[in-house]
Amino acid sequence: MSQFDQESIVYGVIRHVPSSEELASRRERRNNLASIQCLPTGMDDDFSLLKREMFSMAGADVFSGAYQTQVIHFAGSYRAVEYEWENWLRQFEALLKSMYWVSATVHLETELSGKHTFNWQAEYGHTPSDADLRMSCEWEREGAFAI
Repeated sequence: MSQFDQESIVYGVIRHVPSSEELASRRERRNNLASIQCLPTGMDDDFSLLKREMFSMAGADVFSGAYQTQVIHFAGSYRAVEYEWENWLRQFEALLKSMYWVSATVHLETELSGKHTFNWQAEYGHTPSDADLRMSCEWEREGAFAI
């Protein structure tokens, strides 16, 4: 099997707890939506590993899926994305830098390297900026032992 026959699954969630002030809350949610809508579509001739269609979010109120937290979820299937993982992370962090959020989690499932979980936390909430982001990673390897 060549490296290009390997499938990688990436999925996760970005969480944001909007301001309790109504106007600020709407502005923050609109900003996050605009950040996602700025991503290229799958039909674009772009080499982006993040595509707009990968992302989805609930509405802005309790009746459309946002009780208190704005939940932005995403998923994608790639051909051996682990070989381009640094580039994927760089693009994801660029997206995070443009958004309001309190935490983000990315799960990477690979056939050869096992499962990896990447977490970003912003203790007081992240506001759009170019500030460095802190990420932690956990690795879980599932494998059968041959006897």
